[in-house]
Amino acid sequence: MSSMPEKKSMKAAFYERQGPAHEVLCVAELPDPRPGPGEVRVRVHVSGLNPTDLKARTGFSSAMPYPRIIPHQDGAGVIDAVGDPNEAGRVGQRVWIFEAQYGRPAGTAADYVVVPSAQAVPLPDNASFEVGASLGIPALTAHRCLFADGDIRGKNVLVQGGAGVVGTAAILLAKWAGAWVAATVMNEAQATVARAAGADLVLDRLNDDVATAIKARTGNAGVDRIVDVNVKANLDIDMACLAPGGVISSYAMSHADDALALPLLSAMMHGCVLRFVFIYTVPMAAKIQAIRDINACLASGDYAPHIGMKVELDKIADAHVALESASVVGKVLVAL
Repeated sequence: MSSMPEKKSMKAAFYERQGPAHEVLCVAELPDPRPGPGEVRVRVHVSGLNPTDLKARTGFSSAMPYPRIIPHQDGAGVIDAVGDPNEAGRVGQRVWIFEAQYGRPAGTAADYVVVPSAQAVPLPDNASFEVGASLGIPALTAHRCLFADGDIRGKNVLVQGGAGVVGTAAILLAKWAGAWVAATVMNEAQATVARAAGADLVLDRLNDDVATAIKARTGNAGVDRIVDVNVKANLDIDMACLAPGGVISSYAMSHADDALALPLLSAMMHGCVLRFVFIYTVPMAAKIQAIRDINACLASGDYAPHIGMKVELDKIADAHVALESASVVGKVLVAL
């Protein structure tokens, strides 16, 4: 094992019961973690917040799996210790982290986090820690939605919810891969974000005839891929926009018991695929390919997520509330 700093404690945010952010989130000194075999320790510089972190804290679909949880799946920082001597060369490496808290009690909302080595991905030199902490769940989810059914170069893509963190990631990755991209939004602030990400066509979900506009711009061909933040609300529009043999990928829901009524005849006539994406259960081989593509996109300079809010660790509850209330457009980050 490589040598480690003498510091024996770290600053961390945590909760020991589920509930509202300002009632359950605490910030205090906790023992610093030590990497075991196959693990690395990362000095976290920026932690990324996602809706799944809110759902875990509020008990969206499950009770507390551990007596104490340090939240957040995503982050970026520098490896400062390794569990295997043959990985000593990674000490000092800048990395982005994914799924830090999945299946474990401790995530990235702390000075240090220990993760399996494969979940600390080298961060290209041209990418900031803020960008690195914005990858993880959003970028991996977007990649799965876009590429699980093959190459999208020259294809038409619709992103429903183009200003969300996954939606923005989908626009960025789809444009990098050579697709034509339409995106729906719900106000002008969101439209600005979707355009900045590179969307070729931005439509107002509430006021525009989305299907008619897309058919007009695609020569009536429709779209080959749809990345949808709310397929329950958007299914009729999705079916009207979809090209024969197209794929609708759904990655989010409002309530744990949400159900979907599917128009079977229309779906059969389209020959469509309805794909559901929960990134934690996506095969590791698919994640490895996604990581290659994400890092290639980063290295090319084509990945520029919109940062909507950044706070210090002491203000982590404010960050949770902002994301929960949908008062921020873009990625919410916590600096350490």
